[in-house]
Amino acid sequence: MIPLLVLWAKVPQHKANGTSLLAIVPIAIVGALVYYFHSSHPQVDLRFALLVIIGSVIGAYLGARATNRIPEAQLKLAVVVVMFVVGVKELIFP
Repeated sequence: MIPLLVLWAKVPQHKANGTSLLAIVPIAIVGALVYYFHSSHPQVDLRFALLVIIGSVIGAYLGARATNRIPEAQLKLAVVVVMFVVGVKELIFP
């Protein structure tokens, strides 16, 4: 989502990062509710989800604080590098 916001919508990199994170919230809530309530046996491990939530909240807070200190050009490069590495990983280990 971030590259589309930056390239197509011409949103500045820092704002694209924040917008993407905020857009994930309702998507994740709806998806989790469907996985929990849509079958006879919930497909959500609530205890493990709690650990992931705690780690994600701490990581998001620290990451957002750090991101605000990175110039836009370097942040764009970091996003490109991460996406490239993930793409190569998916090609080699699908």
